[in-house]
Amino acid sequence: MPALMIQGTGSNVGKSLIVAGLCRAALRRGLKVLPFKPQNMSNNAAVTEDGGEIGRAQALQALACGVAPHTDMNPVLLKPETDVGAQVVVQGKRLTTTRAAEYAALKPGLMGSVLESFRRLQARADLVIVEGAGSPAEVNLRANDIANMGFARAAGVPVVLAGDIDRGGVIAQIVGTQAILDPQDAALVAGFFVNKFRGDPRLFDDGYRMIADRTGWPGFGVVPWFPGAARLPAEDALDLAGNGIGGPVKVACLALSRIANFDDLDPLKQEPGLAVEMVLPGRAIPGDARLVIVPGSKSTRGDLAFLHQQGWDIDLLAHRRRGGHILGICGGYQMLGRSVSDPGGIEGPAGETPGLGLLDVATVMTADKRLTRSAAVHRASGLPVSGYEIHIGRTEGPDCARPFALLEGRPEGATSPDGRVTGSYLHGMFADDSFRAAFLAGLGASASGLAYAAGVEAVLDDLADHLEAHLDVGRLLGLAR
Repeated sequence: MPALMIQGTGSNVGKSLIVAGLCRAALRRGLKVLPFKPQNMSNNAAVTEDGGEIGRAQALQALACGVAPHTDMNPVLLKPETDVGAQVVVQGKRLTTTRAAEYAALKPGLMGSVLESFRRLQARADLVIVEGAGSPAEVNLRANDIANMGFARAAGVPVVLAGDIDRGGVIAQIVGTQAILDPQDAALVAGFFVNKFRGDPRLFDDGYRMIADRTGWPGFGVVPWFPGAARLPAEDALDLAGNGIGGPVKVACLALSRIANFDDLDPLKQEPGLAVEMVLPGRAIPGDARLVIVPGSKSTRGDLAFLHQQGWDIDLLAHRRRGGHILGICGGYQMLGRSVSDPGGIEGPAGETPGLGLLDVATVMTADKRLTRSAAVHRASGLPVSGYEIHIGRTEGPDCARPFALLEGRPEGATSPDGRVTGSYLHGMFADDSFRAAFLAGLGASASGLAYAAGVEAVLDDLADHLEAHLDVGRLLGLAR
């Protein structure tokens, strides 16, 4: 079945968003379309119905296609645990943990799994839209590549190259990419487009023609900046610096060094009564915060050390003394306890690290990983709350007698005796509109009546309209073979 690949001149040029918009545009044309990314690197993962995990961007693209996310949509997911090492997830399941220097030797053995997943998607769809990773201009990584031209060559998929004018030098980005590509790789490129233009796109007409003349590649359009992107779930931790709308109630979230599954914040950022602030390294937790969130982490003990280095442990104690609330989610929940023990060295060197002591619980890391979509009942409000779990470790202790929720009739999470410190393994809880309203009421904040899921769907439709207006979508999709 036909397929088309969108590659970029660099990271964060907007490939994920463009693929999501093209998926929705193809769906509205009556096509059964599916997304695919051979290799992704992200600690913001989504749990799939078949019990695995993929990058959050591919889950959003699946939503744009009107289908449930599946592990075949992102067969290789790299989850950084340190500056030099990452967990390797293949077709939804952890394969190994490897250092960056060792991963190059591992890649040739992964192409089979990548092509296997791709062929399965092709068998289910009228069209597969593929997203590259990073840039094909990283020719130092071309040997055994499975993410860009290596995949495109192996699968016989045509490529369209996206350039990012917002970061400057877009003519050099695209022309330079062609200049250093292997001729056989360059022959796969069927055209280009320019993304993230601010202002009147006609002002770039001369530059657009220069790119076409220099490369010989046809252009498919200039896409203006899409403001609605801020209302879609973000995958890259680099996108976290932006704050929410700026209401009277402040929510602070710690920007941990290995922050994971931070899409928990997306619905809160859209509440007009809240000001969601990411507390970046080197900054203190704001004294006027009503709630502090300690988010998920890919390396709980490593981020505990990082948290202490920032002095946030002292800030959290002061915040609680002032009567503030604290919510720990997943790895953040583990940090709030008395200790985090990793006897098997699953997340790093074996050992035990003292926790923050804000909850009377302790965590022991275990080899088995819980990956599931979950439906629970919030204990304080009695309201249903849904989300997903993606964690290793078992947490127990006296404060578990005051659970955050009941999950399949069993207690989940923990709460301090005064009710101001809470921990839970449940990600995605704030996407549930009724629960979010009840939780905010407990903070003394009013919910806006935001319908979060419907809002995401509306933005995907707006994105497809945006691309239809500025790209030659019909001709672009017509390239697929």
